Amino acid sequence: MEGKPRSVSILLFLSIPCIFLSLSTTTLSTSLQFQTLTLNSLPNKPTLSWADTVPESETQTLTDPTISEDSTTTSLSVQLHHIDALSSDKTSEDLFYSRLARDAARVKSLTSLVAAVGGRNHTRARRPGFSSSVISGLAQGSGEYFTRLGVGTPARYVFMVLDTGSDVVWIQCAPCKKCYSQTDPVFDPTKSRSFANIPCGSPLCRRLDSGGCSTKKQICLYQVSYGDGSFTFGDFSTETLTFRGSRVGRVALGCGHDNEGLFVGAAGLLGLGRGKLSFPSQIGRRFNRKFSYCLVDRSASSKPSSMVFGDSAISRTARFTPLLSNPKLDTFYYVELLGISVGGTRVSGITASLFKLDTTGNGGVIIDSGTSVTRLTRPAYVALRDAFRVGASSLKRAPEFSLFDTCFDLSGKTEVKVPTVVLHFRGADVPLPASNYLIPVDNSGSFCFAFAGTMSGLSIIGNIQQQGFRVVYDLTASRIGFAPRGCA
Repeated sequence: MEGKPRSVSILLFLSIPCIFLSLSTTTLSTSLQFQTLTLNSLPNKPTLSWADTVPESETQTLTDPTISEDSTTTSLSVQLHHIDALSSDKTSEDLFYSRLARDAARVKSLTSLVAAVGGRNHTRARRPGFSSSVISGLAQGSGEYFTRLGVGTPARYVFMVLDTGSDVVWIQCAPCKKCYSQTDPVFDPTKSRSFANIPCGSPLCRRLDSGGCSTKKQICLYQVSYGDGSFTFGDFSTETLTFRGSRVGRVALGCGHDNEGLFVGAAGLLGLGRGKLSFPSQIGRRFNRKFSYCLVDRSASSKPSSMVFGDSAISRTARFTPLLSNPKLDTFYYVELLGISVGGTRVSGITASLFKLDTTGNGGVIIDSGTSVTRLTRPAYVALRDAFRVGASSLKRAPEFSLFDTCFDLSGKTEVKVPTVVLHFRGADVPLPASNYLIPVDNSGSFCFAFAGTMSGLSIIGNIQQQGFRVVYDLTASRIGFAPRGCA
């Protein structure tokens, strides 16, 4: 079980300390803003109860009035669970190491995709009958959050990864040519009254970037390949999905009969990207192209994470920034980052030009639910790290850890004061809670600054920095919002 909720108190200290730079005789006098970080240990493996994952009975059928097909429900709400809950028994430190390994694979996959559309060398997997393959941003295993939803009629409940870096919705299907191990029985479309194949040449089939056709059955085929070499292949079809009692009919999804690679635990994937076949795009008319999620800091709270679709996804306290479009890639959610402040002062070495999205599709900043640690282009990261080190000079340093090069030994303490960090997006200043950028990396009191540099031009705002905010995707108004303390 996760620990009891602990509050992180925010205190502002206006002081004028003298900071002596070891390589200079210059004395820098400045006024730094601090906040208090309450120290917590690494989160233990989360547990799943039946009530958490399936609020409705798995035996409900279409005749049940609570899940009628013609429901006028204009909002959906589901609980989200961290992928650690599907892991085999591991220590909290093992789980953290695994998370960082998934994260590295995820970032490599995302940057490979952007490099491909930017015109650099990239190899795409091919299958007979396919001119090319969709290359998704998800390196599987790296989808960090999942929910439980019903597939088919009657609904068969399965775990599905939710991912803002992917578009196509898919699920493993029987009969399997090759299927990976999943927690639930593999979905059998022959036992669903609402399953329907999509004919070759239909408008839905043509919307696939990489559609194929079974000449024998004259049905549409799909293939999605991932940056780590994993892929899913099968029939492109429509099916009904059930979310906590609300049914959404005729969702186009891949029914995968050959799914190979680093897929773990969940039955499939609910793509939440900006592409035309993602779940938000498909249900746009019913739910006004709006959704939001709030990811809980599991080391400090036992509240569940959640996702909402529809008008109720919009938070009144959200600060919004416009979405940008990458003309070469429609999947990702690009935003404009103008700068970053540490201790109340803008970091001089971080300018908007470091994050510019160019006309070839390279560069830019994306908001991503599946990346854990925020990656910044190397010059921006170095400037941010150096500013934070100066502001946190009173804390005892510790050795580097994995991808983190700025760590501290906080053993024996229950709280410390750390300089504030604010992300400045166009139109939205987002002050981060201290626990969103100084995180435990072991159970011995080592904490690290949870940003990293990347040699890629792509910067990624990861889910550690998003914790505690309701992140609002308002695609109708082409904007993303951040509402603090949004998980209540």
